[in-house]
Amino acid sequence: MEEERPRGPVYECLRCGSRVAYSELERYVSFRCPQCGYRIFRKVRPPVVKRVKAR
Repeated sequence: MEEERPRGPVYECLRCGSRVAYSELERYVSFRCPQCGYRIFRKVRPPVVKRVKAR
């Protein structure tokens, strides 16, 4: 069975470390973690390395 990828960015709670999709966070009036209620998140970036050719 394939895992469904969330649409939009994914955020990580700084207190408990749970990852929450943006679509789930925008349901609430204020952004709060569904597990612990903390309001500070960091955006999870994909592990893609961007290489730029220097001149």
